[in-house]
Amino acid sequence: MADAYIYDAVRTPRGRGKKDGSLHEVPSVRLASHVLEEVRDRNGLDTSKVDDIIFGCVDPVGEAGGVIPRAAAFEAGYDFAAPGVQISRFCASGLDAVNLGAGKIAAGSDDIVVAGGVESMSRVGMGMSGGAWIFDPSVGLPAYFMPQGVSADLIATKYGFSRDDVDAYAVESQKRAEAAWKDGRFDKSVVAVKDQNGLTILDHDEHMRPSTDMQSLASLNPSFVMPGEMGGFDAVGIQAHPEIEAVNHVHHAGNSSGIVDGAAVVLLGSDDAGKAMGMKPRARIRAFTNVGSDPALMLTGPVDVTEKLLKRAGMELSDIDLFELNEAFAAVVLRYMQAFDIDHDKMNVNGGAIAMGHPLGATGAMILGTLLDEMERRDVNVGLCTLCIGAGMGTATIIERV
Repeated sequence: MADAYIYDAVRTPRGRGKKDGSLHEVPSVRLASHVLEEVRDRNGLDTSKVDDIIFGCVDPVGEAGGVIPRAAAFEAGYDFAAPGVQISRFCASGLDAVNLGAGKIAAGSDDIVVAGGVESMSRVGMGMSGGAWIFDPSVGLPAYFMPQGVSADLIATKYGFSRDDVDAYAVESQKRAEAAWKDGRFDKSVVAVKDQNGLTILDHDEHMRPSTDMQSLASLNPSFVMPGEMGGFDAVGIQAHPEIEAVNHVHHAGNSSGIVDGAAVVLLGSDDAGKAMGMKPRARIRAFTNVGSDPALMLTGPVDVTEKLLKRAGMELSDIDLFELNEAFAAVVLRYMQAFDIDHDKMNVNGGAIAMGHPLGATGAMILGTLLDEMERRDVNVGLCTLCIGAGMGTATIIERV
């Protein structure tokens, strides 16, 4: 099996996912084509040699439908020989796009793949693509379907995380994101979005609230009391986990991931293809895998998939220098650190989606790029990137610098 290498990683800033957000005027296909243009231009990429463009998109409907990476390649001026495919594994779609590309390269079927994702949540609302898991009781009942926020509160209750715990984590995420931006740690990967006249629309992550403190978060009411208590989903969670007597609702907008717009890509290739194009690899995809997990807790998949991945890779947790875990909800990361006894100094060191937002289909590729940039900045060798996923799944990838 051939090794798959990372040659570059590019992302847009994250725009606030509302009608007054800076990227609301930018269609999904333009966000996608923007990162395709950037990764081509800064690497001198011959797009006739691109074997596939794989994009995650969680709600591929309307303007985001119709195999958006192929449409974006047209707009970006890629050679017609570069095909595209659109995938969804909910929140891990962007990372799974990278993993699929790496797998194709390892199998020898492809030499160069551009993989990532896009989501314009201000233009195509979350959940617009529907689905039987949400709407069909014959699926939802055996899967203990409930809103993700109730699952996050179920995790907090089961594993003993208080309102102060999750709020303190959220405050730290904001502080770390602000420090990272001020220190220029995202400069290598973030490319400003511009209009057709070349004027900058957005050049920073817009969702951040660096003034957030414990007092301001304390003023927010829990967001999932009504669906949990009035909607009956607390009872669903207790049915799945009868050791829990009552769900303690601790999550709200301030300690949950932000709704944003954005796109990201990772340039992957074999060693021979990189040499032929004069590109130097930055890292090797060492291992990746997926797992199904408890659908009621739903968001504990990163714990399960990390255990599976380390075993498959023949590695120990101590082999990992840095971790990136998508901050879907604060309790997700707190549980992960608790399960593996990971020091916060190794986890999401530049903040995460609580501060900067979670553009569903793109986030996995974004945090992989963030991980690689920080590994280079710290001069460490091995990193692990993982995400929790709706309906109870997990995806994880280990990369190693070369």
